[in-house]
Amino acid sequence: MFIEVKIDRKYIKQIEQSDIEKEITIAGWVEEIRQLGPITFLILKDSTGEIQLVAKKQNVSEQTYDLIHKIKKQDSIVVVGIIQSTKSKTNKFELIIKNIGSRFPISSTLPFDPNEKIKSGLDNRLNSRALDIKSAKNQAIFHIRHETLKIIRNFLIENNFVEVNTPKIIAEAAEGGSNLFEIDYFKRKAFLAQSPQLYKEQIIMSLDRVFEIATYFRAERSHTTKHLNEFTSVDIEAAYIDQEEAMNICEDMIVHIIKGLKENCNEYIEKLGVSLDIPKDRFERISYQKIISMLKDSGVDIKEGDDITDKSLSVLGEKSDDFYFITNWPKEIKPFYIAENKKTGESESFDLQFKNLELASGGTRIHEKNELEERIKSLNMSTENFKSHLETFSWGMPPHAGLGLGFDRLMMILTNQTNIRDVVLYPRDEYRLSP
Repeated sequence: MFIEVKIDRKYIKQIEQSDIEKEITIAGWVEEIRQLGPITFLILKDSTGEIQLVAKKQNVSEQTYDLIHKIKKQDSIVVVGIIQSTKSKTNKFELIIKNIGSRFPISSTLPFDPNEKIKSGLDNRLNSRALDIKSAKNQAIFHIRHETLKIIRNFLIENNFVEVNTPKIIAEAAEGGSNLFEIDYFKRKAFLAQSPQLYKEQIIMSLDRVFEIATYFRAERSHTTKHLNEFTSVDIEAAYIDQEEAMNICEDMIVHIIKGLKENCNEYIEKLGVSLDIPKDRFERISYQKIISMLKDSGVDIKEGDDITDKSLSVLGEKSDDFYFITNWPKEIKPFYIAENKKTGESESFDLQFKNLELASGGTRIHEKNELEERIKSLNMSTENFKSHLETFSWGMPPHAGLGLGFDRLMMILTNQTNIRDVVLYPRDEYRLSP
């Protein structure tokens, strides 16, 4: 039973001094209930904040008073009341209830307490993710995630990048990797894309500077705290730039993100207890060869030509709390489309690191058709699989460079989380396909 009212709703964060003594409508879920004689106190939360509700018997109808005493924690309600000021340090306002517009009660025992007064394991929380996101920690994480996406998009647009959307269902495993999900596409074999790489290279011929923020898929059996099979990537490609300029764009974007979060998301940063420091200097560029030397000096059994493993990177990560680039990798380690420095024989490539976490990878691309064909053949890959892609290189492909940034990993850094599943709404890994 509830009293019908027109919902002209105000978010808790929008309540201001001019609302005092005015009647407003707010909505959210009930976090706490406390009875003090004839007065009931409720803490109501919405996606923007929380406020104390005060229910006094003399201020409400008998019907509303009875309904208030039926409310349980986590019920969703719509409330009409009068805003008053308080002396509380945490909240300037409270709402004196006039009536309950609607009540949407919980109908079963909750699997855990979203207030986190009793801790619950990650798997249990992920099994009931919609409830889990009500926690103060997750509210902060996903508000920061939202703001970060907005900052990235605005930064790239302001720097003359055009946002694009490339196919996620592809005909060939054309990225050159074996870790693709195969699907049945109307009785034809197809794959889920693990990157927009080839498409974004093709379209810089006409759009010059492009970016895409999208979901991609990788069929790896890597059940770690920093791998997922479905992930969000920020991909950037631009004509007439090289490896160095691509690194500058990447670095400037990271710095811009941190500045923007400190300006617009400080309350959520504080809730997580995160310290976001704006880098004062350019990110250090460390060559692959120097990294190998540093690892050898640290007692790691590694030689030139080896890939640098997560375990090796953790040794370096203990020595640095900053972002840094590893540059000029051996061409054999990097994807086929990365250009070679003709003088040194190294690839014109880079990885962006934070401690032992790889965040981005990029470099200068091969832009000459014959060279790209030869590289594909040298890796015993079929040029037939790249026929349509190679054809575009006959149409005046300009020199270009770009990068792909693992957005979920970046969110781990920005929110100081140690498991990538904490920063993704509904993570997908080898063992989790629902909810």
